[in-house]
Amino acid sequence: MNEWSEDYEEGLEAFLIWMKDAGYTPYTQKSYLVDVRQFLESLNGKKLESVKKLHVISFLTSVRERGVSDATRNRKHASINCFFKALIELELLLTNPAAGIKKSKTEINREPVYLDEGDLGRFLSSIDGKYKGRNLAVFLLMSYMGLRVGEVHTLNLSDYNVERHSLRVFGKGRKWRNVPIPEDVVPFLDLALEERLNPWRSKEEAMFISQKGRRLSIRGIQQIAADTFDRFQKDVPAAQRRPYSSHKLRHSFATMLLRKGADLRTVQELLGHSSIQTTTVYTHITSREKEEAMSKLQVQI
Repeated sequence: MNEWSEDYEEGLEAFLIWMKDAGYTPYTQKSYLVDVRQFLESLNGKKLESVKKLHVISFLTSVRERGVSDATRNRKHASINCFFKALIELELLLTNPAAGIKKSKTEINREPVYLDEGDLGRFLSSIDGKYKGRNLAVFLLMSYMGLRVGEVHTLNLSDYNVERHSLRVFGKGRKWRNVPIPEDVVPFLDLALEERLNPWRSKEEAMFISQKGRRLSIRGIQQIAADTFDRFQKDVPAAQRRPYSSHKLRHSFATMLLRKGADLRTVQELLGHSSIQTTTVYTHITSREKEEAMSKLQVQI
């Protein structure tokens, strides 16, 4: 059993204060603390000022050997790096042993899984149950406005501009963006707000409320999506089912926009990407579209 140093608790408390002051979302705070605790448990009580780059690399290697993806490994590295950066800023440490460690190479150009418009319509028709109106609004915001799961989770009633039909969205990097609501989506969002469940706290501002009377959680949204995708693919043989998830609705939104001629910079702004390089992953083109494009070429001899 690993020895748990009191230094770690002091460091974790300081890190949490730093994240709150920096404006990190509660979800990010929780995720970073889980990653950092994992790392600290691997140190066997070693004092923080004695931690070297080797210890960080050793931990990241062990994580990958347990079978996690390169993306998850990189996220854990980012959490640890942020932890030491915070302690340096708070004058509790002098060096950051996680700095300068290379990221694992991920498949940047891997074609994302998405639904085309026909499949998207069938998916939305698969939404069922007591809270159908709420869930339909949630998935419309993701599939026709490109919101992330975490962004839907953090939406408040005051973020909806009823006159302008737009949403103020708090995204990655603690950046706000305004996203226009498509006219076809407005009635569904209005209906969901009319049917909004009564929160157990009178001052709860969350746009979407769970059956327990609290803000609808990220995990809750992911589970509702998983159940709906199961119904959507119930007639598809298990071996042929696609790995859909709630985040694939955002992929579908980006793909639809680009296919309808939207320019990459506009899509970047709507998705809230800090770099246009991230947006280029959605520029994948199907074999059918390639064949159609090539068929238009005529050899002149």
